[in-house]
Amino acid sequence: MTAAVSTEPTVAAPGALSPGAQRLVLIGMVALCSLGAFEALAVATAMPTIAVDLDGLRHYTFAFAVVFATSVVGMLTAGRWCDRTGPAPAMWTGVALFVIGLVVAGTATGMGALIAGRAVQGVGSGLFGVALYVLVARVFVAERRPAVFSAFAAAWVVPAIVGPGLAGLVVDHVGWRWVFLGAAALTVPAAILMRPGLTAAQGAGQEPDDGREPDDNSVEAVVSDDGLDVGLLGDAGEGAARGHTSDVGQPDRPLMHALRLALSVLRAGRGLPAVVSVRALVSAAFTGAEVLLPLLLVHERHLSPGGAGLILTVGALGWSAASWVRGRDLLHLSHAGYVRLGGALLALGMVGAAMLVLPDVPAGVGMAFWVLSGSGMGLVYPTLSVLTLELAPPHEHGSASSALQVADAVAAAIASSATGALLWALYDVAGLPAYAVVLGLTGLLAAAALALADRTRAAVPQGAA
Repeated sequence: MTAAVSTEPTVAAPGALSPGAQRLVLIGMVALCSLGAFEALAVATAMPTIAVDLDGLRHYTFAFAVVFATSVVGMLTAGRWCDRTGPAPAMWTGVALFVIGLVVAGTATGMGALIAGRAVQGVGSGLFGVALYVLVARVFVAERRPAVFSAFAAAWVVPAIVGPGLAGLVVDHVGWRWVFLGAAALTVPAAILMRPGLTAAQGAGQEPDDGREPDDNSVEAVVSDDGLDVGLLGDAGEGAARGHTSDVGQPDRPLMHALRLALSVLRAGRGLPAVVSVRALVSAAFTGAEVLLPLLLVHERHLSPGGAGLILTVGALGWSAASWVRGRDLLHLSHAGYVRLGGALLALGMVGAAMLVLPDVPAGVGMAFWVLSGSGMGLVYPTLSVLTLELAPPHEHGSASSALQVADAVAAAIASSATGALLWALYDVAGLPAYAVVLGLTGLLAAAALALADRTRAAVPQGAA
């Protein structure tokens, strides 16, 4: 008799790579995040020129909205894909689509082609965004993950400072097309740096092998524990409801699995559901306010576009500084403590920013308060990322990361649209105070996240002391 030989790829344990290889992988990950940040800020700066050049002013906002929409498709696809095969296939596919989308947008001769390129780019960013989270879990030990996620946030510092100005120079002296084409050329080297980590992380995540039921905080438990009616989502039975192949050979349904997980957060159950709920709330609060502040400063306070853009820069710097503090645990708080403090700072910053509607309040005061909001996000975001990987078992890191990022993207898309619509509905009646009303509502969303902070703790198993 001969022993059966497993053909499954061996997954390296977190921390198995040498320190030098880990540094190389981290450099590539941070570089990819920085390129994404620069591209987002640069395109926002260049888009007015692009829309005029391509005769597409009527489709101006759709060029932004389509990226949010298609990134959700990428995130939903990447979750279970990463769980089954590791992050490498989703990462390489995502990077390829991101680059293709940038090239299509950079060579577009009409607004339709540019939007199509942006759509492809969004799918790619959704895929590699989830793959990055899973790669962190596979390459770095738990103690290092807060610092890694803080490095991701810090990757926005340089783009926030120089991105809009550099994009303006490129548009004026080289042409707007190089905003896209330049980013495409730099994305490939950044991805190549991650190759050692992607090679080590290939293969499916490790499922529990002791025959026990899923942990109360796992993705599977999130779906079943929240009492979702399987019948409403299909007749596949309990196995499909948990995202597994059934005993009769029913195929997995990754899209339905991720959607059920995303829907389950509405209850904000203790543990992972509350983590995803808080992520959605803070994303909606911050994005909903951020899209209004430059408009308020330019059209009501009569600042130049460059001066108004300064509020985005200081917010990003506050975010990065707070992420640095969080990554080193300088405040020595629990995870829930960081979420509470971050939510409070986020809400306070929005209340202060609303004071910009008062003509006698200097613009610098509102910008100073917005630093607090950015700092709140810098404390909350890395903490939620760490909690996601801690509460989800290894074989479900992809699904959990997908749910987290889907909630973020959907909340941001809804908030950016809803706050604008509400503002103009109120503006005709109330005028300038309409800004204060809308910013106050975003502050309430931040306060709701603060209220849910304690629910991000792991659920205590029944019968535990």
